[in-house]
Parts: sequence; structure tokens; C-alpha cells
Amino acid sequence: MVLNKASAGDKWKVRRDGKHKVTGELKFLTDMTFPEMLYGTILRSEYPFASILSIDTSEAELLPGVAAVLTYKDIPGLNGFGIIIQDQPVFCKDRVRFAGDAIAAIAAVSIEAAEKAASLIKVKYAPLTPITDPEESLLDTTVKLHDNGNLLHKATYQKGKTMEEAFSKCAFIVEETYYTPRQMHAYMETEGGVAVPEKSGAITLYAPTQHGFKDQLQLSRILDMEQEMIRVVSSPIGGSFGGKDELNIQPYISLLALKTGKPVKIHQSRRASIKAGIKRHPMKITMKTGVDLEGRLLAHKVRIIADTGAYATLGPAVLDFAVEHSAGPYIIENVEVEGYSVYTNNGIAGEFRGFGGNQITFALETQIERLAEKMQVSSTELRFKNIRSINDLGPVNQLIAPTDGAKEVLKKIIQSPILAKETKSTSTSPWTIGGTGYSITMHGGGLGYGRSDPSGARISLNKEGKIEVSFGFEECGQGLITSIDMIMTAAFNCTSDDIEVVIGDTVKVPHSGSSTASRATNMVWQGIRQLKGVWTEKVLELTSEIKQIAKEDLFIGAGGVWCKNKKEAEQKKVLSYQQLALLVDELPEVSVEYHFPTTPNSIDGGHFLYSFAGVAAAVEIDILTGNVHVTKMDHVVSAGPVVNPMGYLGQIEGGANMGLGFTLLEDAVMEEGRYMTENLDTYLIPTILDIPKETNVTALENLADGDEYGPRGVGEIGTVAIAPAIVAAIYDATGHWINKLPIDTEEVLNIVSNQLIRKA
Repeated sequence: MVLNKASAGDKWKVRRDGKHKVTGELKFLTDMTFPEMLYGTILRSEYPFASILSIDTSEAELLPGVAAVLTYKDIPGLNGFGIIIQDQPVFCKDRVRFAGDAIAAIAAVSIEAAEKAASLIKVKYAPLTPITDPEESLLDTTVKLHDNGNLLHKATYQKGKTMEEAFSKCAFIVEETYYTPRQMHAYMETEGGVAVPEKSGAITLYAPTQHGFKDQLQLSRILDMEQEMIRVVSSPIGGSFGGKDELNIQPYISLLALKTGKPVKIHQSRRASIKAGIKRHPMKITMKTGVDLEGRLLAHKVRIIADTGAYATLGPAVLDFAVEHSAGPYIIENVEVEGYSVYTNNGIAGEFRGFGGNQITFALETQIERLAEKMQVSSTELRFKNIRSINDLGPVNQLIAPTDGAKEVLKKIIQSPILAKETKSTSTSPWTIGGTGYSITMHGGGLGYGRSDPSGARISLNKEGKIEVSFGFEECGQGLITSIDMIMTAAFNCTSDDIEVVIGDTVKVPHSGSSTASRATNMVWQGIRQLKGVWTEKVLELTSEIKQIAKEDLFIGAGGVWCKNKKEAEQKKVLSYQQLALLVDELPEVSVEYHFPTTPNSIDGGHFLYSFAGVAAAVEIDILTGNVHVTKMDHVVSAGPVVNPMGYLGQIEGGANMGLGFTLLEDAVMEEGRYMTENLDTYLIPTILDIPKETNVTALENLADGDEYGPRGVGEIGTVAIAPAIVAAIYDATGHWINKLPIDTEEVLNIVSNQLIRKA
């Protein structure tokens, strides 16, 4: 399937029939207001690393309009949060570890009063020298940021012989160190939400997240409340890309609401979001890769240093993913990988679209290109010689679903017109030079082995006569609601008017796990597939009893239950869904619990289902400035059947543009533990002027014989292979290999200038 560029609005169809009266038009959760609502703000540390000597809130508490000022003394339960390790304090007590740590939270009648009160809080610090270099952080002599030291997580993988023996048999070896940036999620809707206390002592949160039930669990520890007393309404979200999977403002609005007995809203400014929000892990990746004379990959040694910042969030899982994908879609005889996720006093790094795959793929694919250059063969020849086959084990020698996606993607992407000889190395101006290049990748879906990855689904006929389908997922701009609608209408042969989609509300939906790891679409497909037959059988049995028609002569379709007839034109609807809902005493409902498919091999984080992608890119380089512009881009994606063509296209194109920023523009630079940018005016993300004018997406929908796992997710894979494709295109134009992202225009300019001087 070739998906052409187009545009279409997703249908937002989410039930909002809670008991709270919402004033104004509801667009996103941060737009909500409630009667007597207070406004909150968070006082954050001025220093990246310091001891707290005292906190004086007395003057702030006396300010007119202030309803509450809270510190660590006011937390009824656990003063800590984190999806994996609860090492981030809700409020710091005696030490701050990054310039963004929370000290206090204030609720007042206006945001101006709340911010004024925050400015009146007196905190005495004893500044300490921040630890900003991850490798320095690992030294025995370095101050320990946490009780267990500065190493958050170490992940390793080894296969085959010792590296010394393996490299001794190599005819060609490439060794290089690659650097990747600290990228911002840059979602349009910054972190925010409203907490509403109930008379019963319960609390309702309207706050964007990617996992409402996980937020509920974490908040129950902090608030010392039963989980069932905490309702989380979490959709729709104005963008996330992984950045809202961890708690952000939720503890503060909850504590303030319970303290004041009134709704409390916090919506972070962009500056506060940049300061406190998580980013993509910057990584330093050293790779040494060797081949024999025939071009077989014999040895691959990798060392990864990931700067996780002050707290863990999902740092361990991101590192595990990078380690797992270090060999990518290639079969390499001998592999040794060591990865370290390291605490520093830099801003916090966590989950981000691609989840460590972007960083490692940039390094791996550039290694393949450089090896081919050294061997004086085409990189395509080298890839085909080492590409995985349909029944090969996964990248860490684990059993995976049989797939020939890597080879099929490679075969297809090299047919891109971008790579044709007659179009290579062309430019549109005498002041530009052009080049083309490509790369491939594989990406595991789901959370991986050893991590709880359950899901749940429910289908029912509701009182309004709608087929109601419920999942515990969130709509964060990925088009999930539309995809659910399309899977349902196809499964039940009905129309969108027959469907009611319920997601993103912990009191209305089953546990389905996180809307992350490219898992939601697959889990929706699996759930509906399992529920369809059972629910249909119930509906047909009820209709048969009511209408006294043999069940075998009935089928469900658009608007209700229909009676079969030899002549299709004479088939008739015997009972509408609305009529059925009115006639039965108990509405038909079925639910199911299931798990994301997982490899049986005990490899921490190892995946079972993979998607594959290839990217071809054409670039033009301005020889006067060194600026790199990507003019064309082709994508080939192997991720199973396409459920939602427009959603699929949007994910690949949107992901590609985010990958473009990762490659060319974006880096949240830090100096001495402080962000050098405070807003988007000094942090550049791609605009319509930066993205390729021509983009084509080709979907390879075939699965291996016997594969019943359905569509794989494509929310992440569109970002992963962008950087190495662009770097290969720059090499094609300049003969220079880039090893650090984002690409430095000064580096490119120097290379181009030196070439022009030599030619002159």
C-alpha cells in the first residue's frame, strides 16, 4: 500500500458524562475550569545541586488570596514517585539534585497570587558542585547523588567468542564514537490539569497522561489513599511522545485540592515545562565493528553511556532497549554490548518516541556505511550479506515471531527513485551541493520480557443502543480513537454511528496498560478479535429469543441485527441496537484480559514482535552557510496490516519530522546543570519550511504464514532511521562522516569550504 500525503481530521468521540459540570468548551484537559477553582504553581530549585538549610513559607502563607502552601511536611504518604524506582521526591527536604526539583506548591485565587506567593518563600541553600559528565559521575571519587550510587542501571549482552579473538579474524574494522542530543518532546499542550476533591474524600484528576491506572497507583502511595478513591481522566492529550508517561503536576494538584477542599489547576508555562520536564537521553555510543574478506559481520563491540539526569523515570528500560537493538536487523557472529544509565545533576531524561532506538540506530547504520566504504563495496551489498532471515532469532538471540520484514524493507527502499543514479547528487542551485542516502531499522513493540504488559478490553451494548467498546488507553494525538472505530466497524460490519468509544477514564474502562511502546493499536486489535465472537453470540441469542427467529438466520450489521436471505437485496433488519437495549433486562457485555505477546526467553526487556522501516533521503547543502536541507524522503514500513491509513501516514510523517529535528536542529544544551534555553524561541524544531517537500510512505502489509498477531504499532518507528539516512546523504555530497547530532552547520561548512579550496 502506498500512502500519499493528504490531510484529514480525526473524529474525537469520547464520552464525557461525568458528574462534574464543566464550564466552557472542552478541548483538552488543561482547558477545563470548575466553580471556586484555585490556581496552583510549584516553586522549583534555583540550583542543580545543593543542600537545603531551611525553608520559610510564613510570608507566602500570609499573602491575600493564598489558600495553601505545601512542603515535604504536608505529604501524608510516600514522598517519592517514579514509574520504576520512586527516587524523585515530590518535595525536596534536605537536598536538590537538579534545577527543577520541587520545593513547595501553592494554591491561590489567581495564578498571579500563586506566583507572587512562590516568590516570597525563602529557601536557604548551600550550593554544591554539580556533576554534569556521566563518565565522571561513575568514578569512585565522585559524590554520590543517591544512596545506591550514581549508576542507575547497567545492561549487558554477549554472544560468541571474546572480542579480541573475533576482531583478530576481521579484515576490515571501523571504530567510532557517536554522540546524540538531549531532545525535547515539544508538545503543544504543556503539562497541566485539574484535581477536584469529592465530598466522600475521593479525588478526581483531569490530567494528561499515557497511563491513567499507573498514575492512580503512584498517587495512592503519595496521598496514602486507596486506588479506588482516585479517579484519573486522561484523554484527550495535546501531544505526549512519551513525555507525559511519568507523573508531573499530578501530585501537586492532588495535594493542594485535598488540603483546600477546592478544585486546583496547574498548567505549566513553557519555561516551567522545559525546566522540569523529561527529555530524550543524550548518549555517547562507542562502536567497533569488523567484517571478514567476504563481508560477513564477525565482531561488534558497543559501549553506551546514557545520561539519565537526576532521577530514574524509565532510564533502565530505555537503556535495555538500546542494548537489545545494538545489532539491529543484522546477524553478527560475535557481539559484546555494555550499557550504563548514569545519574547526573542535569535535567531528567526519560521516555521519548523511539525509546533508545534512535540513538543506537544512528550509530549502527553509520557503522555499516563506513564499513562498506572501507571495503569499497556498496552498503546495500553489505546489508544483504548480513540481513536477518524469516526464522532467525532476535537481536539478543531470543525467539521472536517469524518475520522477513528486514529483507523486504531493504529490497523495497533501494528501489526508491531518490536513490536512482540519474537523481543522485543533484542540486537546484549553483550554491548548493546534493546527496542521497538511506538506512534501515527494526523496532520492538511492547514492554518486553520480564515487564508486566497486560491489557484488557470490554464490549457492551449500552442504554443508548450503541456498541460500546472500552479500553484503558489514552488519546494523545496518535489517532487511536479513529483506529478503534475503524477496527470495530470492520469487525462488526456496522457504521461509526453504531459505535461508542470509551477510553481515558479509570472509573469507566478496564486496565489496558500504557499508551506507549507502540502497543496500543495491536492491543486494541487483539482485544476486539477475542471479544467479537462471544459478544455477537450473546446478541444473536437475545434477538432470536425476542423475535422467534432461528439464531442461524441472524447476523449483526449496520444499525442492528439482520435476517439472512438467499437474495441479498431482500435481507432485512429485524431489530435495531436501540430496540434491543430497551427490550432486554440485562445488556449484553463481555470483557477479556490478555497480555502483549512476549518472547519466552528470559532476556530482560527482550521483545517478540518487531516492525521494520527503511528511509531514503535527499539533501541539499548550502555551501555558503553549511545548512543542510532535506528535500525528499521516502519511507518503507513493514508493520503488518494497515488499520487506519491516514493515522498510519500521520505517524510516519510526524515521526520523520521529529527525527529531522533530532538530526539537524534540536539539542536542549545544558551548562553546569542549567538549561541554556528557556523557551521555544531559542530551541528550534522543524517547521513547514524545514520538512521535505516530497514525502512518500509505502506500507508492506504482509505477515509471515501463520502470524496471527495482527498489526504492529507505528507510533515510534517513523523517527528511528531518519538520522543515519541523512548522515549518509551528507557523506554522499561531501565525503565526510558525521558522528555527532544535531549536525553542526559549522562542521559541514568547514568540510565544504576545504573541498572548494582544494578544487580551486
